Amino acid sequence: MEPSLATSIGPIDLGKPVMLASGILGISLDVFNRLHRSGAGAVVTKSLSIAPWEGYPNPTIFSVKGGGWINAVGLSNPGAANFAKMIQPNQDVPIVVSLVGSVPDDFKTMLKEFENCKVKAYELNLSCPHVAQVGLEVGDDHGLVKEIVSTVKKSTNVPVIAKVGLGTSNYLNTVGAAIDSGIDAITAINTVRSMAIDVETQRPILSNKFGGLSGTPIKPIAQRCVYEISSKYDIPIIGCGGISTWEDAVEFFLAGASAVQLGSAIGDNWVGVFEDINIGILQYMKRKNYSSIKEMVGVAKKS
Repeated sequence: MEPSLATSIGPIDLGKPVMLASGILGISLDVFNRLHRSGAGAVVTKSLSIAPWEGYPNPTIFSVKGGGWINAVGLSNPGAANFAKMIQPNQDVPIVVSLVGSVPDDFKTMLKEFENCKVKAYELNLSCPHVAQVGLEVGDDHGLVKEIVSTVKKSTNVPVIAKVGLGTSNYLNTVGAAIDSGIDAITAINTVRSMAIDVETQRPILSNKFGGLSGTPIKPIAQRCVYEISSKYDIPIIGCGGISTWEDAVEFFLAGASAVQLGSAIGDNWVGVFEDINIGILQYMKRKNYSSIKEMVGVAKKS
């Protein structure tokens, strides 16, 4: 029997285990459709705020050695209300809407905009490393995390995911706070706070000085976090950070993730990368006699 790439992240069922991460190609329905047809199990939107955000002035992104990127785009987005108008009530693409805010009412207000939209899940961005008063500043406040998650869960029947990152507090406590408040799943991790300096100008390269490191350099960190979360908590996990090949995806499954997201890996082959990874996962499953993704999840933790 042919192995199945279908997977479940708690109450979220996907036909394929590889998703588009938030912040990459995240506001075009035409692009969403192309990615879904090419093998993306779901697409996560750019993080949306109550009002449109312009983001930071250029330069906002910098390539680093080892295949990584530092970006400080500033969560530029059209705003939740404007984006909600783009989502069709009968569209087939599984869309995960990423939301960012400072207080529970921000999220409650944005959820109302999507009441008549076909949304697969919401992902709460509790971990952006380069925008003040949202992201990591929220994630580091575990009391606020509980309030936000509780408010969102009471305001929607759609599954809710919390995206966590590495801030100034123990990220495992952030996960615990989200779980205590009823979160359905965790995405781990977001980009890692970092910077780059130009030796000629002797100044930071990015206009915001600090940005988020993504891509290959953070894969070992993200994988460690997935392993730690799955070892401590019984919660579905989506692995995110440095995934660009089928081997990377399988490593995250073995560490405890039920699905993965990729972002920086999208380059010239931005459509084909999903199909390539899915094919590689299937071939691995055949070789190892796995019939489902679920059978692989957390195998690396077994003694």
